[in-house]
Amino acid sequence: MDDSTVTVKSGRPDKWLLLIHQIPPKPDYFRVKVRRRLQRIGAVALKNSVYVLPSRPQTIEDFRWLLREIVAEGGEATVCEAEFVEGISHADLEGMFRAERDRDYAEVVAAAQMHTDLGRLRGRLEEITEIDYFGAPGRRATEQALTTIEARLHTPAGRAGGRQRRAETMTGHTWVTRRDVFVDRIASAWLIRRFVDPKARFKFVGSKSYQPKAGEVRFDMFEAEYTHEGDRCTFETLLDRAGLRDRALTAIAEIVHDIDCKDGKFGREEAAGVAAMVRGIARANPDDGARLERGATAFDDLYASLS
Repeated sequence: MDDSTVTVKSGRPDKWLLLIHQIPPKPDYFRVKVRRRLQRIGAVALKNSVYVLPSRPQTIEDFRWLLREIVAEGGEATVCEAEFVEGISHADLEGMFRAERDRDYAEVVAAAQMHTDLGRLRGRLEEITEIDYFGAPGRRATEQALTTIEARLHTPAGRAGGRQRRAETMTGHTWVTRRDVFVDRIASAWLIRRFVDPKARFKFVGSKSYQPKAGEVRFDMFEAEYTHEGDRCTFETLLDRAGLRDRALTAIAEIVHDIDCKDGKFGREEAAGVAAMVRGIARANPDDGARLERGATAFDDLYASLS
């Protein structure tokens, strides 16, 4: 970087943070991971491998965490606080940030117009708002667009009653699944007892072709009443069938999907940590009932974190 462009100073207003990095060519996934992280924290590219953020306590922490990851993977990174004196003005930089956020807002509106999950889009709007450092004009228009679409799609009383009746048919059961439960079945059991059937009882069987007895329903097993549908995991199926609209539950569904289906569909950063947690629960608890109890506590905490 040309030293005549940036002067590093301290104690001055209008300070900016620069992340200057060099990432090793391999593995390929890490370069993608860094790029996504930079997008998530709202950084703007000044030039190749040089990114900028306004200097604030949270942005300093964001860049420091990313620096550590880059160095841990064998790359090089520097974070510095700077004031631009030539080449680009404060107003120019603000304009760059507003333009980036306006593009993000436009993507949310476009997805909403296609009736994509509005709860998830509300969550995405909140994420963008948190990194909208200079008040991009697209924010208000996006909020209005989501409100208008939600009102248009508001479920009529008859349909709401149908959804309530459908949820009622999911209560009062013994829920049967395969032994040796893991992430999808642990999370699904938590969802069932916490949000669907508070008095649910669980039964674990060895046969994939188990035929349910009176009062039993199967989940996440062969020919189950609730299991994988299309590219959705069992947790996603249960969430949809119960008519639950909750941003935190949608996020958990995406995490469970990425772990269980292993297709990276949602790219949830939490997936690796949750997978490690569930592996620990499974190793420490050979008994399936104990796994569900430990898992319930863990997913309670995850839900609180995401709410």
